[in-house]
Amino acid sequence: MIIALGCDHAGFPLKKLLQAWLEKKGHKVLNLGVDTDAEPADYPDHARAVAEAVAKGAAERGVIVCGSGVGATIAANKVPGARACMCHDTFSARQGVEDDDMNVLCLGGRIIGQELAFEALGAFLGAKFSGLDRHRRRKDKVTAIERAYSKEVLK
Repeated sequence: MIIALGCDHAGFPLKKLLQAWLEKKGHKVLNLGVDTDAEPADYPDHARAVAEAVAKGAAERGVIVCGSGVGATIAANKVPGARACMCHDTFSARQGVEDDDMNVLCLGGRIIGQELAFEALGAFLGAKFSGLDRHRRRKDKVTAIERAYSKEVLK
């Protein structure tokens, strides 16, 4: 699977570990920065890059790591087609995909430990959207809200 991966400076230490874990599992990583925590980096820039890569189909899923996971989630969800959720547990990471077709996982590098991050990432990547009628209906309603408020179309 192709995974878009990005972070800000606060998320860099965990991002580095996640990248190695993903590559070891055989995934192709689309590295969208940053590659150091020496300089401050703004999470909206990297959240947008990951969300756009997923929305445009350059990656099947995305992972963003910032300090808490909150800012990255807010920023990524501004991109039409991105369905980003912050998950610091395996149930939400799996259920978010199965029921809501979540395609971007956001993690707080200052919040979650590496082992739980690996477990949540594994649950996220291993899950598939159920396609059940009730879940499609709800996803369609979310997409309709997105369309109603979107002014920019991804090219």
